[in-house]
Amino acid sequence: MGKNYERIDGRLRTFIEAQPLFFTASAPLSGDGTVNLSPKGLKGSFAILDELTVAYLDFAGSTAETIAHLRENGRITLMWCAFQGPPNIVRVHGRGEPVFRDDPRFPELLAHFPDIDPTDHGLRAVIVVRAELIRDSCGYAVPYMSYDGDRDLHGRRFAREDDASLSEYFAKKEHIATSMDGLPGLPLPLRPIS
Repeated sequence: MGKNYERIDGRLRTFIEAQPLFFTASAPLSGDGTVNLSPKGLKGSFAILDELTVAYLDFAGSTAETIAHLRENGRITLMWCAFQGPPNIVRVHGRGEPVFRDDPRFPELLAHFPDIDPTDHGLRAVIVVRAELIRDSCGYAVPYMSYDGDRDLHGRRFAREDDASLSEYFAKKEHIATSMDGLPGLPLPLRPIS
């Protein structure tokens, strides 16, 4: 039932852009390292840059595993599931890179997310993923669930932080600057968003 695609366009692009939630999966090279799987949401925090490149905003969280894994080996998979409408699952397997605030590409990438205020949510990086394999599958066993809207808790929590206090918050967290497996995570202190 599954099909491979050469690019993200047409019906596939429409499906991906309509989903309010997606998942990221990454892992270190070490065979006994921690595999990471994270849900991602917030309307406007995902963008398709071209037919093979996507990006999403990386916000404050309790760890920085995806960043650490991407810095070590670049491997990442993104997955979208249809919780409404016809059943479908789409996966983009590829190579990703965290683009940090001090990277010259950061302002241009941030422009792809006009509906997100970069001062809210503790923005840490823009994750850019270049697709190597794009595949869908049936999704027959995925349940129906309704989307009622984004939660405002994350934005309310981190909107009150400035760059200095956000860096202090991250420095106190055990697995932000260094991953659970001891890999380099988020570079601290954060550089200001210009």
